[in-house]
Formats: sequence, structure tokens, C-alpha cells
Amino acid sequence: MLPLLPTEIIENRIFIVRGKKVMVDRDLARLYGVKTTVLNQAVRRNIDRFPQNFCFQLTEDEWRSLRSQFVILKPGRGGKGFRPLVFTEHGIAMLSGVLKSKRAIAINIQIINAFISLRDMALEHSDLRLRIDFLEKHYDEQFKIVFNALRQTIDDDSRKSKIGFKGEK
Repeated sequence: MLPLLPTEIIENRIFIVRGKKVMVDRDLARLYGVKTTVLNQAVRRNIDRFPQNFCFQLTEDEWRSLRSQFVILKPGRGGKGFRPLVFTEHGIAMLSGVLKSKRAIAINIQIINAFISLRDMALEHSDLRLRIDFLEKHYDEQFKIVFNALRQTIDDDSRKSKIGFKGEK
């Protein structure tokens, strides 16, 4: 079995596009140890496995917005001249049937676990918010300050753990 990647490396490559958590083709290709063109060719050869809710190409605006979050070389200087494909959790799971190397399978398992971990964290925050709302309704005004402080702490924590790319040092 291949050595495990730190979960943070995978989580930092998960973005929100169209309200869905996705990963960009070039990031997946790097993790799998293949060229982006090889990954995209495998997808095109098996396009029936990748409906729109599994994999889609970014619009120009989405690509521009995503590009602003990290440094991408300009086309003609080693950068990609076309909009990338992005894969949802289900699309990434489907990639394991298309890319059959041991590395791809091991990395796929890690990626799926990272998506599950992020989903669990989001549920924990929503459960805590519901509990605070319930308690606030049952206690008087003097506790309102405490509940507001707790709510603000939750909001601050969720901003700190935003999904997205963080530059490597």
C-alpha cells in the first residue's frame, strides 16, 4: 500500500462550485501521478460514466473566479489554455473504475475519506447551532449575550476552515 497523503493536502484542493464540493482535473492528475491529458482522455473514453452531476467543465466566469484563488500560469507560458473539468465526490469515485493503477485506487480512497470528513465537520457545526437556538428560546434575555458570542465563535471557526486552495510553502 502506498504511503498516505496528509488529509490537508487533499482538503486544500476541494472547492465549492455551483454549490457542490469539487476537485479540479489538474489537481486530481497530480495526486494520481498522471498527466492531466491522460486523466481527461480516460474520462472522454468513458463519458457515459460521468454525467453532469459527477463531472462538468467550468464556465469562463467560474474558471476566472477559481483561478483568482491560486496562481496559474498564463496560456502560452506553460499554463492551461482551456477551462478544466471538475469532479464531484461521485465523479472521483467513478474515476477509480477508469484509472486502475494501485496509486489511483489508494489516492481515491483518501480523497473520498476527505470528502466524508468535511461533510462530518459541517454537520457538527449545524448540530451545535441548532442546540444554541433551542437553548436561547428557553432562557431569558440575560443569556442572549452568551448565545450571540457562541454563534459568532461558530461563524468565525467555519470561516477559518473554508474549503479552498492554500499556497504551498
